[in-house]
Amino acid sequence: MPIHLLPQPSPVAPERAEDEDPAAIRFAGLRLVHAALRRDLARLPNALRLLQPGEDDKGEALLRHWDFVTAMLTCHHEQQDTRIWPIVRRFAPELRLLLNWLEADHHNLDHSFTRVTTLVRIASRDTGSIWPVAYAIEDLAARLETHLRIEERQLLPRMELVFTAHSRLGGLAELLDLLRSADGPGTADALAWLLEGVEPAAVERLLAECDDDVARSWPHWQSTYQRCTSPLWGPADDWEVVPD
Repeated sequence: MPIHLLPQPSPVAPERAEDEDPAAIRFAGLRLVHAALRRDLARLPNALRLLQPGEDDKGEALLRHWDFVTAMLTCHHEQQDTRIWPIVRRFAPELRLLLNWLEADHHNLDHSFTRVTTLVRIASRDTGSIWPVAYAIEDLAARLETHLRIEERQLLPRMELVFTAHSRLGGLAELLDLLRSADGPGTADALAWLLEGVEPAAVERLLAECDDDVARSWPHWQSTYQRCTSPLWGPADDWEVVPD
């Protein structure tokens, strides 16, 4: 990213540790999406490479999960571009060039994910094309990682100066509200995806941000999600992704 897009000077803010509890920090909804995208884009290529001829059901399941991940990314971008960025532009106009770049890159990433979706659709039915498709996903994951790090290191610390500590913007509850109003992933699958691998104590604090119906339904949502996705990844310990 060209350095002239980064507003100067930038106030110093503590940088979040990679293993910091998402329930204990600001904008947990945004950060949970980032963590879930990194997790799945790390394990999807390997799951594709293990796909064997005749495993049509597993291939279809991998394609459905890829479509789900892509839909969550699209919703994440919509949350930022339509709900969060306009407010940041108003109260921190010095960030406008950075926000313009991020928004444009959202569109580019969405197009890239659409192109890779076509490749994943082919690979789910033709194991002969699996390896180049897996490499395409890894290339896309590396590109997305650059975008996520710019948001986390350049923008989120500045957003802490714009939004009050009790603001719902960027939080988990606000993301679930957007999912309910959008024609996209269901709340149950989205929440289970976001909270996969999060420590139980942190899950409890995150659920406290949500309404009572979500908290009551969570155990059923979690068990259903695990039952549907465990055949894709195998034992959970085998698919643990260690942060860089």
